[in-house]
Amino acid sequence: MRSGRYIGVMSGTSLDGVDVVLAVIDKNMVAQQASYCHPIPTALKQEILAVCQGQPLTLSTLGRLDHRLGLLFAEAVQTLMQREGLRPAEVVAIGCHGQTVWHEPEGDAPHTMQIGDNNLIVAATGVTVVGDFRRRDMALGGQGAPLVPAFHQALLAHPVERRMVLNIGGIANLSLLFPDRPVRGFDTGPGNMLLDAWIWRRRGLPYDCDAQWASQGQVVLPLLQQMLSDPFFAQTPPKSTGREYFNYGWLERQLAAFPGLAPEDVQATLAELTAVTISEQILSGGGCERLLVCGGGSRNPLLMNRLAGLLPGIEVSTTDEAGISGDDMEALAFAWLAARTMSGLPGNLPSVTGASRPTLLGAIYPADSEK
Repeated sequence: MRSGRYIGVMSGTSLDGVDVVLAVIDKNMVAQQASYCHPIPTALKQEILAVCQGQPLTLSTLGRLDHRLGLLFAEAVQTLMQREGLRPAEVVAIGCHGQTVWHEPEGDAPHTMQIGDNNLIVAATGVTVVGDFRRRDMALGGQGAPLVPAFHQALLAHPVERRMVLNIGGIANLSLLFPDRPVRGFDTGPGNMLLDAWIWRRRGLPYDCDAQWASQGQVVLPLLQQMLSDPFFAQTPPKSTGREYFNYGWLERQLAAFPGLAPEDVQATLAELTAVTISEQILSGGGCERLLVCGGGSRNPLLMNRLAGLLPGIEVSTTDEAGISGDDMEALAFAWLAARTMSGLPGNLPSVTGASRPTLLGAIYPADSEK
């Protein structure tokens, strides 16, 4: 592994900000040094959401979004570098996942799209960027996601304890870290995505802080049962999904047969959907001794309490308790994946994605040599 400082950049499906992390990485260590969350302007967030939900757009609109996100990511990285007093020559590379606006790994033409022009990031920061992480795995027959399980294995696997790492972002995904077995991992379905969409439409709030609104409602069992019948939940891994599937339109179709529900009851039911689909897939995956939770959902007391209740005998805690910030996990993972790529090392796990073999991930956008 090429040692040095790396920066990871991640804006997930929740669109709650651009997470930027600085870390020192070598073959034996990942040491986080700083982090920063850069705001996403509301108007830009709404435009991205429209694309993710399949609304018609022109190539000009898509190109403008790609440009604006590239500038936003560059601004986020520059802010962190200025705060830390970093010169470009002191950073080996930036790992930028980009903003996923479409992910369709099945069918006769599997494809995925992450936007945010990496050339603009290089030009603004003077630092080499590694981006476009998913498509090489997909070219080899994989899902292109989730990619973070390899990082979870490197940092959180235990020699004897059966562990799972659960990331609850917009989409929830699991990494199964069992001793002496290949790592497995997959998306379980919606994490915060539908919860955020519902409270935004009904109350104009970006998220349900501490699950205060959901806690006022009651779970509507018929609605929950209907949502649980979606075929995605019954699919066997490898599997991945995103906002192109579990979006507000999906929720509207589920609600069509249940007019007049109290909004807070819908919110409570969506929280239960997230907890139940995660717990069912943990148990069907063989269960574990310890579940380590990261992502925004790890700060949701209702979700955490329900997971503990639905998973008796499993120790449920956050990755913070294992020494890795749950808020920074994914950005840190893409700094690590950039280090893998810069070192000529594979970053995917075929046991997770279904790719035919391990491979280098991402494209390298080199900085000018005089940096």
